[in-house]
Amino acid sequence: MTARFLISTALAGAAMGMATPALAACEDLAGFALENGSVTAAEVVPAGAFEQPGAGGINPGIGAGAYGDVPAFCRVQVHLTPSDDSDIRSEVWLPLDGWNGKYVGIGNGIWAGSISYSQMAEPIRRGYATASTDTGHTGNGLTAEWAVGHPERLVDFGHRAVHVTTVAAKALVREFYGRGPDLSLWNSCSTGGRQGLMAAHRYPDDFDAISAMAPANPMTDLMVQSMWAGWQPQRWGAAMSPQVLGLVHSAAVAQCDALDGVEDGVIGRPQQCTFDPERLMCRAGQSEGCLSTPQVRAVQSIYRGTRGADGTQLLPGWPIGSEMQLLALVMGQEPFPVATSYFRDLVYGGNESFDWRATPYRQYLADGRAYGEDILNVPSDGLGAFFARGGKLLLSHGWNDGLIPATNTLAFYRGLYSATPASQRDSQLRLFMAPGMDHCAGGEGPSSFDTLGVIDDWATTGVAPTRILATRPTEVGGFPGQPPAPPREPMRRPLCPYPLVETWDGVGDPMAADSFTCAMPET
Repeated sequence: MTARFLISTALAGAAMGMATPALAACEDLAGFALENGSVTAAEVVPAGAFEQPGAGGINPGIGAGAYGDVPAFCRVQVHLTPSDDSDIRSEVWLPLDGWNGKYVGIGNGIWAGSISYSQMAEPIRRGYATASTDTGHTGNGLTAEWAVGHPERLVDFGHRAVHVTTVAAKALVREFYGRGPDLSLWNSCSTGGRQGLMAAHRYPDDFDAISAMAPANPMTDLMVQSMWAGWQPQRWGAAMSPQVLGLVHSAAVAQCDALDGVEDGVIGRPQQCTFDPERLMCRAGQSEGCLSTPQVRAVQSIYRGTRGADGTQLLPGWPIGSEMQLLALVMGQEPFPVATSYFRDLVYGGNESFDWRATPYRQYLADGRAYGEDILNVPSDGLGAFFARGGKLLLSHGWNDGLIPATNTLAFYRGLYSATPASQRDSQLRLFMAPGMDHCAGGEGPSSFDTLGVIDDWATTGVAPTRILATRPTEVGGFPGQPPAPPREPMRRPLCPYPLVETWDGVGDPMAADSFTCAMPET
């Protein structure tokens, strides 16, 4: 009797109170032998009944209502131990009915430490089998203390946990459905974007198509950039606040909004924007609606990028327009803990006397790379084997991202483009930049687009995307305790493959995608 038949009879049997074949088929996976690990539990989750376990990660458990429309699936929990010190917890979800024959891997955020349950729900809704991992540790994602004295666990986080989870997931798919997936896809953002690039680099056979949005790569360099941004208020003695950065952002939008021919509150041509915060410097006797000299210098230093003591740029800065999300990096008394933990706990061996103000940034860059480059970074010339086997890579990044500068992805893409033969890059590589989009989602511009659907179509048809439709949610999230912001006018735009940009026809509704084409920028 086939697994397909078992699944087809599951719901009817459950309604009759019977021990259904599908339930047995799912529970039988508990005894399935895995390479480098074991299945710890396997159970059928009825439609709408999933309750997310309390998580220690950056995104703790959310209400069960978020899963109310998730169809029934077989939930398989696995424990993977590719090294003697590995402790990887992963989950594989298998649709009971309507499996589309495909598999999707889901990644993590920052230092991980929890399974990305909420992101697994969407593939299940769409008929995909899916999996996610905690990458080998539990925690809030903000520190790397879990890796102190555990080098193998850093390797698991860096790349191995995703790979062994993928291998296990495909084996479980094959066992449950009687055949392996027709297509294997990766769809994730931030650390998840880096994980996708790492899979293409180290394990090129794992996925047929990868969507890597706002990838945290090269990770060691991003740690340096985050430290640099967080240092600038301290360096210049500049008080930063939502009001200060809001003033800067509003002035930048006012100056550069119309560069794309449309005044819509979105900087559509950030690379052409020449905004300088010095224009906001307080004049004699002025104390409101302006910036102090230290505040101007701090913002300028963030734009201009990480610098050596001689003023040489070491790493790119943040684009103009990314000011509002930069709050997360510049508001504290010290830089972003994700970055300081990397240096204090790992690079410098848990040195409690570590002073993030004391080391020259050229040294930080060298030390950070020397410690973790081989494990955490994906080189732009390292995807040759992935493209050689026909792999497709979709890169994307929001220009307003204040956590990972979009300039990093541009630099990676340019290096990758140069390293990839023209015959492959024209059909297998795309970068889409999203004006006004924050980190992974949200922002002033259209930020909602179906990366999973894009890579599925691309891998299925072999036809590379020429534009992606993006929409802007009308509802705007607010700060806790504050009244919600008023709804925004709907906006639909095409995202264009870099270096093409969205270009208004000068006649149609500027809020409608049909009024735009993709063309080379004028300058």
